[in-house]
Amino acid sequence: MSEGRSEMKANQLSGRSFLRKLECMVLVAAVVFPSGLRAGEKEWAVKIEGVVAFTEGPAWHPSRNVYFTDVVNNRIMRRDPSGAMQVYRTPSGKANGLVFDHEGRLVACEGAGEGGNRRVTRTEADGTITVLADRFEGKRLNSPNDVANDPRGRLYFSDPRYGDKGDVEQFDAEGRRIEGVYRIDPNGSITRVLTHEVDRPNGLAVSEDGRFLFVADNVNDGENGGVGGARKLWRFDLKPDGGVDAASRKLLHDWGTDRGPDGMTIGPDGWLYVTAGFNFPNPPAETAGEHRGGVYIFTQEGEAKGFIPILEDMVTNCVFGGPEGKTLFVTAGHTLWSVEVE
Repeated sequence: MSEGRSEMKANQLSGRSFLRKLECMVLVAAVVFPSGLRAGEKEWAVKIEGVVAFTEGPAWHPSRNVYFTDVVNNRIMRRDPSGAMQVYRTPSGKANGLVFDHEGRLVACEGAGEGGNRRVTRTEADGTITVLADRFEGKRLNSPNDVANDPRGRLYFSDPRYGDKGDVEQFDAEGRRIEGVYRIDPNGSITRVLTHEVDRPNGLAVSEDGRFLFVADNVNDGENGGVGGARKLWRFDLKPDGGVDAASRKLLHDWGTDRGPDGMTIGPDGWLYVTAGFNFPNPPAETAGEHRGGVYIFTQEGEAKGFIPILEDMVTNCVFGGPEGKTLFVTAGHTLWSVEVE
C-alpha cells in the first residue's frame, strides 16, 4: 500500500465511510458473524483489536505483541497481550510492511512521501536502527513496501512506487522505470531478483521450505489512472542460492478490475492468506464486483479454499499469531482486526 493512497483512503474513511465504520464497531463489539455471505461460504467471528488512522504491515512477536504500522501518522504501533496499544516508534520513516527476522529483530520497509526514508531498516535489541538497504547501484530505492524472510535468513522486499513518481531513480538501460523485488543476504549484499517480471510488486511471502516466492502485483494508479492495471498473484520458483527462476512464473489468481492483492501471509496449514478486494468501489481504477474486501485463501498451487470477509475498506495485510499460531491479525482501514482460524 502506498503512502499517498493511504492518506487519501484515511480521509475517505473518515468521511463517506464513517457511519459504516461505526456500524461495524457496534456489531463487532459483540463479536459478529459478517453478513452478506454467499452460498457455501463459512461464517467467521471477526473482532476489533485496535483503531488508529490507517493500518498496515502487521507482525507477530513471540512475546505475544502484535506490531503494525500507522502509515498516515508515521509511526509503528504495538498491541500488547493485555490489548493495550502503545507507540513503538515515531517517526517511523513512513514504515509500511514489517517482519521479525530469525533473531527476533524488527525489519521495516520505510516508504516515500513526506517523512519517508525510502529504505529498509532493522531495529536492534538495544533500539538502534540499522539501515539494510536504501540504494541499489548507487540510486535511491523507490518506496520499499513489504518484506519477507526465507528459511536461511535472507530478506526479500518489494520496491514499487505509488503516487508521485517524479523523484524515482531506478530505471533500466532503456529508460523504463523499475519497480522491482530485491534480496538482502545475511552478509549485507543486495541483489535485484525481479525487474520487469511483474508490473508493480506489493505484498510478498516465501514458502516455509524456501521453494517459492509469492508476489502480489497490484497496479491502481499511474497510466490511465490505473484502469486496466495488473491485479494478480504470482508464484516464482526460488533457487538454492536465493535467486528467482523468472521462467517459472505461475499465475495463481487474477482479480480482474476489482482491487487486487495487497499483503499476504502463509498460515499454519501452508495456505496463502491474501488481502484484496473492496466492499465499495474506488472509481475509476478499482471496481467492487466479484471480489469483496477481505482475506482470500489459496493453496500454494492457486486453488481457492475460502474467504474471510472484512467489513472495512481497504484490507491491507495480515499475519498469524496468538498462543497457538491460529489467530489471523488483519489490518484494514483504521482497524487491526483478528479472527481465529481452525
